[in-house]
Amino acid sequence: MPEPVALFLRHTVRAGQRAAVQAVWHRHMAPAVATNPEHRAYAYCEDADDPEAVCAFQAYDSPEAASAFLRTEAYAAYLREVEPLLEGPPAVTRLAPVWTKGLG
Repeated sequence: MPEPVALFLRHTVRAGQRAAVQAVWHRHMAPAVATNPEHRAYAYCEDADDPEAVCAFQAYDSPEAASAFLRTEAYAAYLREVEPLLEGPPAVTRLAPVWTKGLG
């Protein structure tokens, strides 16, 4: 069985655009993540201390599953629509899950 992988992403959004970024995420990513069996867990969050930041925690069955998701049409459509609303690429931290609760 492949080793799971997790990612923590932090996006800085353009001033006043967090609600717009969230709308794009809900339109494209929520349905794609909900139907992707290789997502073990996913949390999309507002940064409670920074009104111009959103974060996501993602856990996948394998590094290959994480890479494959980035090649989906849903992700490509999300990027096309969201990139003008962001200050730049996200800060990404790759994590190796050691212990989890509720990830099956």
